[in-house]
Amino acid sequence: MRKRLSSFRPSRRLLFAAGTAAAASTVASASAASAEAGTGLVSLGNYGSGVLGAWERQARAISNEAQIRKTRETDGVFMFGDSIGVQDGPALVRQLATLGISVAVHNWAGRPVTPAVDALDTWAQDYGLPHRILMSVGSNDIFTPPAVEAQVDRTMRIVGDERTVYWVNVQAARTALGYEVKVADQRNSAWINLQLADAQRRYENLRIVHWAEHLASKPNRLARYLRDGLHPSVPLGQNARNSLIIDAIKAG
Repeated sequence: MRKRLSSFRPSRRLLFAAGTAAAASTVASASAASAEAGTGLVSLGNYGSGVLGAWERQARAISNEAQIRKTRETDGVFMFGDSIGVQDGPALVRQLATLGISVAVHNWAGRPVTPAVDALDTWAQDYGLPHRILMSVGSNDIFTPPAVEAQVDRTMRIVGDERTVYWVNVQAARTALGYEVKVADQRNSAWINLQLADAQRRYENLRIVHWAEHLASKPNRLARYLRDGLHPSVPLGQNARNSLIIDAIKAG
């Protein structure tokens, strides 16, 4: 089982196909009038998805020092996430606990990859790292997708060769915004996912959790598993995404 999962490295064609299917499903019902109204309300930024807002005062969930040290000492999982992690993290922690795996979390809504890797670096220096790291970030990098590659490389340098990184890829096409923004979101999601797939070819200890492909693989999953084109619905989407993460961790 481990060999089959770890050797699944999707081609660029597959990733773009997943992105195209997701984009088509998400934006097909938008009318021209709603598209114009939606895109008129936001600054599209350099990449069409808008501009990342201030995230530092948004909701966060960060384990206390005792939990961090316990997780390190029991060789559990360190998790670094964004708003999806804030929402889905508690359920994931409970599910992993039933498997005897402790988790320490550093989840912060609105946070892109770079400050998440900063947090990883801080924990590595202050506490040391367990052998499993979960990166549940990237959705907020649709605003500046080229930033992801260097931060994945940085993550792998911090972690080293002896630990495994599980990275959940991304799916964004925010339904509250206009047609052009949704298309840009999907294009930028695919761009981020291609960077992750390329990184997996460079690092044998990087595992990609294929959330985007899972959503695109069957009709209506996007509508059922995402409540706003980005965040998982609860409990259906949350359970599906957490199950993918747990299966990846169990596979090693």
